[in-house]
Amino acid sequence: MFLTISTTGTPERPATDLGFLLHKHPDKAQAFSTSYGTAHVWYPEATAEHCTAALLLEVDPVALVRRGKGRGGTPDAALAQYVNDRPYAATSLLAVALSRVFSSALHGQCNARPERAAQPLPLRIEVPALPARGGAALVRGLFEPLGWTVAVRAVPLDEQFPEWGDSRYVRLVLDVPEGKLTLAEALRHLYVLLPVLDDSKHYWVAPDEVDKLLRAGEGWLAEHPEQRLITSRYLSRRWSLTREARERLALLRLADADDTDVEEIDNAVADCVGFDDTKERPTPLAVQRREAILAALGAAGARRVLDLGCGQGQLLQELLKDARYVEIVGVDVSMRALTVAARRLKLDRVGERQAERVKLLQGSLTYTDKRLKGYDAAVLSEVIEHVDVERLPTLEYAVFGSAQPRMVIVTTPNVEYNVRWESLPAGHVRHGDHRFEWTRQEFRAWAGGTAERHGYGVEFVPVGDDDPEVGPPTQMAVFTKSDSDGTDRTTADESEKGVKAA
Repeated sequence: MFLTISTTGTPERPATDLGFLLHKHPDKAQAFSTSYGTAHVWYPEATAEHCTAALLLEVDPVALVRRGKGRGGTPDAALAQYVNDRPYAATSLLAVALSRVFSSALHGQCNARPERAAQPLPLRIEVPALPARGGAALVRGLFEPLGWTVAVRAVPLDEQFPEWGDSRYVRLVLDVPEGKLTLAEALRHLYVLLPVLDDSKHYWVAPDEVDKLLRAGEGWLAEHPEQRLITSRYLSRRWSLTREARERLALLRLADADDTDVEEIDNAVADCVGFDDTKERPTPLAVQRREAILAALGAAGARRVLDLGCGQGQLLQELLKDARYVEIVGVDVSMRALTVAARRLKLDRVGERQAERVKLLQGSLTYTDKRLKGYDAAVLSEVIEHVDVERLPTLEYAVFGSAQPRMVIVTTPNVEYNVRWESLPAGHVRHGDHRFEWTRQEFRAWAGGTAERHGYGVEFVPVGDDDPEVGPPTQMAVFTKSDSDGTDRTTADESEKGVKAA
């Protein structure tokens, strides 16, 4: 079984840097012992403009049988154990050889050229014979979402007799331009997807295979459209391991979301592990929360909106869909979150007029900021519980005392509802970063005091199922700025618009 990895370069960044990244010298042909045979590495071409590394795995069929008698997928028939495609087709054995021979490259380690290891490269990977249970369509479905350009051609059963049709093998060529993938990312894709396409592991699939899958799939597997098929095949359809992998992927996908709570995690886990789809699933709490916020903003006629603690931009995305909002500003202390938000909003691809409606600002909500003054509304959705209690007065002044938007919407968990979460241990908060979670009475006391100190009126809105005993899962306060005469400024402005329209 055989594959090649090629790249191109320039005199300033020669293609022969591939040798440093793979930790294999271009002037040498090297051999490495593996559990099932010998892996050979050499360079058919190595110039500054073009460099190709080749990996050939010579499989010993007798050693393959002796090590496991076909456990994990090799046929049990006596003859088939010795006469099969394993010496010729790229399978999980080649994936094991990749991890053995190119271990440092797989982990993105290169002491000699660390800056090159972190840079995306133009790459071409060729696999002459690849088992593909699912055909060319599945090959494209696995690699194209990861940024690869896929050229795949089915290998006929016999070229002299085309009427016999195609075999289950394909010739695969993968190309990716510079700026898309690092070498380590490319190798991790191969490590996972080669055995997935073959749909057969040639060694015992132990529980530690879940850890291997998640390490190799970091950064791409959680969002892959074929995640369910990949986890199932990679783990040889062992349901307990597949379920564990999907649950952990669901948690990883939500771990960085600022508005993640227990219900959202439960919903994501259920979706990933494939719970009963015949029953109508409830609307996730995060969606209900955004719907409640949008309803309050719409009722107030807000047009210029601040999302304070915007996280990864879920609410910003919904605001941008509505043409009523002419200026939308997201503020967060985390540059990483703002980068994800910019990607979510596709700010590098939307039209100029659309992009002008949105601004992303880095800033701390416990400091006054002149950039935030003069807006119609400000939203703090699942934010205050991430602030230490002793610092809440500074946040309160920065938003209500300094920025002074006409309207402020605050949502926060209702700790009384936590007893309804079966997956939440007693006494635990819903998110590891929560500094506190308030009862309804505590939230109303804080909101009432804040409104009185800064000249706002406040109303309370339940979000989610309003349990008669413990209340809703999320509590929302809508603050409205009042004039000195006690008039609700939002209502007065809307009335004035109505008079002018009349």
